[in-house]
Order: sequence, then structure tokens, then C-alpha cells
Amino acid sequence: MATVFQWSGKTTKGIIETGEMTAATKEEVIAQLRKRNITATIVTEKTKKSLLGKISFGGGVKDKDIVIFTRQFATMIDAGLPLVQALDILSTQVESKALSNALVQVKADVESGATYADALKKHTRIFSELYVNMVAAGEAGGILDTILNRLAAYIEKAMKLKKKVKGAMVYPAVVSSIAILVIAVIMIFVVPTFAKMFTTLGGSLPLPTLIIIKTSNFIAGIGGLLVAAAIVGFVVFISQTRRTEKGKYVTDKILLRLPIFGPLLNKVAVAKFTRTLGTLVSSGVPILDGLEITAKTSGNKVIEYAIMDVRKGVVSGKTLAEPITKAKVFPPMVTHMIAVGESTGALDAMLAKIADFYDDEVDAAVGNLTAMMEPMLMVFLGGAVGFIVVAMYLPIFKLITLIK
Repeated sequence: MATVFQWSGKTTKGIIETGEMTAATKEEVIAQLRKRNITATIVTEKTKKSLLGKISFGGGVKDKDIVIFTRQFATMIDAGLPLVQALDILSTQVESKALSNALVQVKADVESGATYADALKKHTRIFSELYVNMVAAGEAGGILDTILNRLAAYIEKAMKLKKKVKGAMVYPAVVSSIAILVIAVIMIFVVPTFAKMFTTLGGSLPLPTLIIIKTSNFIAGIGGLLVAAAIVGFVVFISQTRRTEKGKYVTDKILLRLPIFGPLLNKVAVAKFTRTLGTLVSSGVPILDGLEITAKTSGNKVIEYAIMDVRKGVVSGKTLAEPITKAKVFPPMVTHMIAVGESTGALDAMLAKIADFYDDEVDAAVGNLTAMMEPMLMVFLGGAVGFIVVAMYLPIFKLITLIK
């Protein structure tokens, strides 16, 4: 009976390869690999348990888990523990099941002769390209513990930046949703009750009352379905558009030009670019590789294309500051400070200072945005509800006047 085996082996060039093969016995797998000039190091039967181990319930690995693992791993390496032993200990301690399974595989690959960076490359859904490249630089320079501490600090700051942006986006979205829900409930359930009462009384109604009643009838009828369908259609259209390269670029460009959120997103992009590139350069990653990694992790197609254009300029022999100035995506202050950093030979330190400055700018922008949006939303909600209440009570006031 044929069985599925998982294998790991080394080629004649010393490259570690892994895969799966269906065979009757382990010996047959080893023989087949030998024909492909691969020396098998690990051959294990793929059981149901190993299949279930690949399934990650709960959305994968959180940034917080990566930070904790990285800091603990750095401490162990600094204390002199062997790489394999540190991985073995941490694979049993981490809370994330997906991360634990990945570390078990990384440990097996390292035992088979692979470098730590090469072993991490097989788990790109957990360890980013930036993470892997910094680890490779740390291994090459013999400062892996220092690089891991830098990585942990970088991820922590990136988490804080992401949290700030989410906070800025979530607050107005939640308040706006509550405001729309309150108005919808009033229009669908409260206004029709008043409308029936006014019908029984007869007579002409004031214009504001007629507007509210007509709007209520529209929302309670087919209008509500049309609005819901329009919202769903818009969301589907945006999601489909962002699946294409051109669609992502166009939507990201629109986001950067928005009157309130655009400047905030631009500051976030500058902070992320300078922080990422500064961390990579200080860790010994070549500037061209650093720019490519920074572009891929920017999260915005407009910024990504701009950084890749900067990279092309550096390849052609220009300084980093020259193509950045022509990109017109980054503020003049950033280009001037980068130029100073290049001329003084302290580019990584200058990039870190720019990142710290723009982190503070993002803090201030988020605070200003929240302070500005709160009264605007309150005025909108209060004005809308106030208009409905006044419109509904106008006929009653008119009736009281007639009775007097």
C-alpha cells in the first residue's frame, strides 16, 4: 500500500530541499531521491496529525507572538545556547500553534545543515522577507542576537504605528455607523407612527414633515433595499478592483489625495519607509536589497513604485537623495535629511531620526483627526435627529394653534 512521505534532503551543491513523495517504503523514497542527486536527511510518514498540524485556526501568527519569540530567541543566543536547542525550547513554549509547527520544521532544517535564514525562507506567511534578510545579515556578520533585538524593536514600533492608524480609522467609522443606525431606526419605525396619526387628523402638512414622511416611506420600502444593494455593490467593486495591480495603484493614489486622511496616510508611509530602510541598512543589508524589501512591505502601490524608481536611480549611480527628490512622494525635509545622512556616512541614524519624527507627526495627526471628527459627527447626528423631531412636531404645534 502506497504511503505519503515528507522528506528533506541536500543536493550535490549543498542546497536543502524538502517535499512529499508517495511510495511503499522509506527505502524507496531514499532511492528515488538518490536518483535525483539528493541525499535524504529526514524521511517521515505523513500522518493525519501532520495534516492537521498545517491547519491554523485563528488567523495565523500575530505580530505580538513574533516579537515575544524574537526577543526570547535573542536572549538565548546571547546566553550562548546552541541554535537548535533554542529553537527546540521555544517551539514548545510559544502560544501560537502555527508558529510552533513552523519552528519545529525550522529546527529540522537547521539540523540538516541549512542556515537559520534559509530555514525561515520556507515560512514566508510567518516570517517576512525583511525578517529573513536581516537574519541572514546577522548570521553573516556574527551578530545574530543584536539583529534579532533590532527586529523585535522594529516590529513593536510597526505594531504601534498600525494601531494608531486603525484607531484613527475605526473611531469615525463606528460613530458614523451608530449615527446612521439611529436615524434609520427613527425613519423606519418612529416616523410611520406619526404619519398614520397625521393621516387620521387630515389637513395639509408642513413641508419639512412631508419631506421626512416621503423619505421614511422610501427607506422603509424599496429604497432601503436599493441603498443596501448600492453599498454591497460598492464594496464588491472596490475589492475586485484592488485585486489587480492597476486597481491597487489607482485606489491607493485616491486615498493619498483624500482631504483629511490623505496627509495622515502619507506621514504613515514616510515613517514606515524610513524605519524599515534604516533598520535594514543598520543591520548590514545592501542598500539595493533594502530598497526592494522596503518597496514590497510599504503597503501602498504609489509608494512602492516610487521606491522602485529610487532603486533604479541608485543602480544608475545616483545618490539616494537625488531620485527621492524626483519621486515627489516624500516631503522635502526627508530628502534633505537623507542627503545629510549620506554625506556624513550616518544614513541609518538619520533614517531612524526621520522615522521617530514622523511617528510623533502621526500621533499628532491622529489626535487632531479625532478632535475634529468628534464634534463634526455629533453635529451631524444631532442636526439630523433634531430636524426629524421638529418636522414631526410641527403639525402638532399647528393643531394646538388652531384649537386655541
